[in-house]
Amino acid sequence: MTGRSAFLWAKDYALSALMWAATIAAPTDPELFASGSLAPVVVVPGSGENWRFLRPLITRVHEAGHPVRVLPELRYTRGSIEGGAALLLDHLERSDLTAVTLLAHSKGGLIGKLAMARDGDRRIDRMVALATPWIGSSRAELLPLRHLRGLRPGAPLIESLALQTAPNARITSIYASWDEHVPLGSELDGATNIVLPIEGHARITTHPTAIAAVLEALRAA
Repeated sequence: MTGRSAFLWAKDYALSALMWAATIAAPTDPELFASGSLAPVVVVPGSGENWRFLRPLITRVHEAGHPVRVLPELRYTRGSIEGGAALLLDHLERSDLTAVTLLAHSKGGLIGKLAMARDGDRRIDRMVALATPWIGSSRAELLPLRHLRGLRPGAPLIESLALQTAPNARITSIYASWDEHVPLGSELDGATNIVLPIEGHARITTHPTAIAAVLEALRAA
């Protein structure tokens, strides 16, 4: 690791710590974001994250006029990708949500893509995914954590999802030029790929340029 990489890594981790600290005082009622006249947006957090971690992004999307739904039942998104996709589809059915745009971060994009592939009712219209490791993350091999094993390159579900290309045309993949957690990149064949001059896995969820890209993708949808 170069000195610059170490600096960027530390900088992004410091931002993550601040974002987690902010969740302590964050509203706990997700219904605060459920109003709006535009298409509904359902947020799917990344591994180790809950919906309150993404509150700055949720707030901006809600202010733009979208009703935003979250998935408290995902807790900290440490379950399997398959389990997350099942929870997501169940939530959409129970809430009778249609024409939904998913807004996902990191592992949440994999959960969202699997849900799109299994969405027989076509409740999901599109997905905007931030910093998703579509072909896996080599960092997952370095940490002996159960909830990261399924994110390794070559993991069965990672390879299976790569072969399921039907949802790709309905996905906008937005990612940073440097990402400490997704060093293999977040380009997805057949999707709308947007790489931004931003550095950091967490920063992509808070940077004004990234938020503007998210809002533009939602307008296009």
